[in-house]
Amino acid sequence: MPCGLFHSTYEKDDAIFQTRWIKCWMAAFIVFLLTYPLYGDAVSEFMGMNTLNLFNLIFIYIVGAHGLNLLTGYTGQISLGHGAFMGVGAYTAGILANMGWPFWLCLPMAGLMTAAVGMIFGLPSLRLRGLYLAIATLAAQFILDYAMRNWSGLTGGSSGLIVPAAELGDFIFDSDISFYYLALTFAAAATMYLKNLTRTRTGRAFVAVRDRYLSAEVIGVNLFKYRIMSFGISSFMVGIAGGLWAYYITIISDEHFTLWLSVQFLAMIIVGGMGHVLGSIFGVIFMTVLPELLRLPAEMMSEIYPSIFEMFAALREMIFGLMVIAFLIFEPDGMAARWHTIRAYWKLWPFSY
Repeated sequence: MPCGLFHSTYEKDDAIFQTRWIKCWMAAFIVFLLTYPLYGDAVSEFMGMNTLNLFNLIFIYIVGAHGLNLLTGYTGQISLGHGAFMGVGAYTAGILANMGWPFWLCLPMAGLMTAAVGMIFGLPSLRLRGLYLAIATLAAQFILDYAMRNWSGLTGGSSGLIVPAAELGDFIFDSDISFYYLALTFAAAATMYLKNLTRTRTGRAFVAVRDRYLSAEVIGVNLFKYRIMSFGISSFMVGIAGGLWAYYITIISDEHFTLWLSVQFLAMIIVGGMGHVLGSIFGVIFMTVLPELLRLPAEMMSEIYPSIFEMFAALREMIFGLMVIAFLIFEPDGMAARWHTIRAYWKLWPFSY
């Protein structure tokens, strides 16, 4: 019985799916995702929640979390403004859709507009790092939030902006099932893009800037170029997520893109694991599913304790904070690092030494 992996070529060593076992599991997982809507209603009825809606939110957040992970996890640039950047993408898609632009143009334009805004606010990254850069991006959050709330002639202000359903030809994505496959496509594309980007020269430059920016500059890495590029790509992905959000929710307001959303995105990659592609996915699943799992016992106890729903909001925020602190203390590399540890153990089993 073989123990461990032994590659004879660089091509095999650099493959994303390196063993037949992993390829089989990935194929089974893809089949599960593609067929889930066929029995999703039965699962939703059994669990007492709309699981298709939950999957759609997870797919949208995965696109945005990948963007923030590229900026913070791979390039080392802290951002507290990605909630507002997502709002820029959502409003851009919504405004253009109301002007009659087709969906296949609105979504890329949402990404490009958000990338332009992100690169403008990313200009201080040449001089600022760490907490100072975080404060600069926090200012971006407040500025953009103010614009979304008060530029009522363009955004609709506090009344919100109604967005028509996405259309491709004669097909309309106006239900959870139809939007499921659209969101799944973008989540898969964003995952593959980030995975392959980190294996390129550009991705290695991002990691060099994160780990030793002075050494990277000495060997010829243009710090300003790659920091701004990281902000641009990251913001583009978050803008795409915002556009998908707008088309899915169909009504958007500034209340959707507050500082709390930026903190949630940051918590997703911290809990999942910064600098890991799987970290974004694990973090999004954890942070999205956890509130729903907390809601189920609250509904079961509502007949005994009618005020349980008033306590739920505070309980959710308290558990959210405790979970982030626990991961920072006991697993600072996140869930992805733990997953790699488990995989490494079984890869060498039964000779795990």
